[in-house]
Amino acid sequence: MEQTAPLNKTDIVYHGWIARMPALIRPYLILMRADRPIGTWLLLFPCWWTLTLASPDLPNLYYALLFAIGAFVMRGAGCVMNDLADRDFDGQVARTATRPIPNGDVSPKQAILFMGFLCLLGLGVVLQFNAFTLYLATASLLLVFIYPFCKRWTYWPQVVLGLTFNWGALVGWSAVTGDVSAPALCLYFAGLFWTLGYDTIYAHQDKEDDVLVGIKSTALRLGHKTVPALWLFYGLTIALIGLGGFLAQTGSLFYLGLGLTAVHLIWQIIKVDIHDPQNCLMIFKSNKWFGWLLLATCLIGKVTL
Repeated sequence: MEQTAPLNKTDIVYHGWIARMPALIRPYLILMRADRPIGTWLLLFPCWWTLTLASPDLPNLYYALLFAIGAFVMRGAGCVMNDLADRDFDGQVARTATRPIPNGDVSPKQAILFMGFLCLLGLGVVLQFNAFTLYLATASLLLVFIYPFCKRWTYWPQVVLGLTFNWGALVGWSAVTGDVSAPALCLYFAGLFWTLGYDTIYAHQDKEDDVLVGIKSTALRLGHKTVPALWLFYGLTIALIGLGGFLAQTGSLFYLGLGLTAVHLIWQIIKVDIHDPQNCLMIFKSNKWFGWLLLATCLIGKVTL
């Protein structure tokens, strides 16, 4: 029987293709957010951006596929780690109370074993790259395990999330070159400010519950100053991407494409309503289109030299 939670009260709904999966694996698919790919896209795009910029011609499609698989499984592992760390908090928040761990569908021990399985799959992916990329990708696990606990002691956990989610900008570059150069660092820190923007918007969905349970976020720290902060975060995002493109010696059309990506971020700032959770979720999800726009920009910049 299909299990559904009350509308507008939870972000976990057993429906669609998830409902057609065997009951045994259904909670694990929900646990790794397999039904909500936006997180995978946000993790994947930085890999693809720098894979494209580092490539002498068109990017290696096999590498691009490996990054897609890796982003899917490692985003899943990160979600499991996050839910393990937050299992006591999640049970007190309406949007997260029916997640598999707080509602008892998956025990903490089962979740740990599942996370280990996902990490092994991720290891299988990075073993396909050069040794430097293997070590570099493995180093990101430290951030993956630190991030879920940051919201307990700082109002800026989104900084750690940005450092974690954009690690692929370093890995994408090193997969081609075997090192990390200035353009990759520019895209990495551009991604950090991008994440500060979109995840602050996302965090505004939970700010009332976060206050009640004692969780911190940039949404609470910035409050009504969120929109001015978004101008700063997204402005730095575009500036650093532009610098990265210049250092990577892209063609002039790169900057035309960058202008279009900037327009999208400006649209987000103008459109966002931090007092409307549905609006915040819509704006957050729109960052998938920013990712595609920037990927197209990187491609155009490389092929029009």
